[in-house]
Amino acid sequence: MKSAEPVTEKTDSNIRFSTVQCIDEDNNILEGESEKHSISAEVGASLIRFIKGKGGSTQRKIEEEMGVKIIFPSSKKDDSITIEGLSIESVNSASEKIQTIIDEAVKSPNLDYSHFISLPLAIHPELVNKLLNFQNSILGNSDGCPDENWDSDSNEDATDNEVGHRQLDKQPDVAVELKTDDDDNEHVKVNRSKIPLVNYAPKASKSSPLSADLGIDKSIFSKPKTFHLTVLMLKLWNKDRVSAAAEVLQSISSKVMDALDNRPVSIRLKGLDCMKGSLAKARVLYAPVEEIGSEDRLLCACQVITDAYVEAGLVLEKDANQKLKLHATVMNARHRKRVKWTRNADSFDARGIFKQFGSEEWGEYLIREAHLSQRYTFDENGYYHCCASIPFPENMLVD
Repeated sequence: MKSAEPVTEKTDSNIRFSTVQCIDEDNNILEGESEKHSISAEVGASLIRFIKGKGGSTQRKIEEEMGVKIIFPSSKKDDSITIEGLSIESVNSASEKIQTIIDEAVKSPNLDYSHFISLPLAIHPELVNKLLNFQNSILGNSDGCPDENWDSDSNEDATDNEVGHRQLDKQPDVAVELKTDDDDNEHVKVNRSKIPLVNYAPKASKSSPLSADLGIDKSIFSKPKTFHLTVLMLKLWNKDRVSAAAEVLQSISSKVMDALDNRPVSIRLKGLDCMKGSLAKARVLYAPVEEIGSEDRLLCACQVITDAYVEAGLVLEKDANQKLKLHATVMNARHRKRVKWTRNADSFDARGIFKQFGSEEWGEYLIREAHLSQRYTFDENGYYHCCASIPFPENMLVD
């Protein structure tokens, strides 16, 4: 019986190369049998769709042109792919092609940011309560209680309505009893789909005038439990890059402390401002950040963090050159959940909000730590999953 066993193996970073020869039952190399070569590379689950291409077109093109087979992981938790071929040259060529695809994907807006450096503000309960009151006031929740489904990622109303209409269309004919002038009742079959539907006037809504027809709904508000300041956005598409990013943050803890002069740093949040668009067609509404004491120690600490990640090669060039503007986002039209896209869905009318809350005193808050946060994943406290963290000074040092 023929079997394939690896006879050579070389490991280089995330790529493993192996050569396979065919042998017989007596462990003799079979003459005329082709050697099989392969490379395994950890690419990251978020990048696999770029390697496959639409309908698998990119994968097929690479396999046909270079005479290789690309094997994808069967589990979403596995980040590695394997390239198999009959020559080292074909395997290496396919690997280089895939690396080019990955490089282009990383720079493309089609690959979203996976992680970011955050300064958590949701650790302050009084701020969370103020945000809840702000949102309830705008949405017209007069009882002052947050919606119990606030953290849900589903749009249940839209989904249920669509399902209901589809089910009604598919209902079979049914037998009903009709009253007639004759003494005897007759049974007839009625097609329900031909019965006209009657629309009744909706019940009075508790919606605030601020949210009516202004493009404002629950989904565009920042979740109070995730409230934060963003220092830096990152694309970490595999486990090795996440680990490297965590090590970078932890390695600069003392430098960050020095930038803060080993003293606590607090911020003041006051008022509202519009980042993109006009107030009539706002995209992002945020609370401006002011460092108490006006020493810019917080900005210096953030610059230390940014420089470290740039030096480690974990920041895109376009992001490395951006000037940091600390802000606390309270509403973002990009987060809107909708069944169908509409031209006006990327903005909302914030004029009424600004009139009522434009001078809002959100309060003063101590910055206690910096996190390497993972987007779309949350810890038990409701905040973004923490991959690594470093503390900020909380007490004044006494000589």
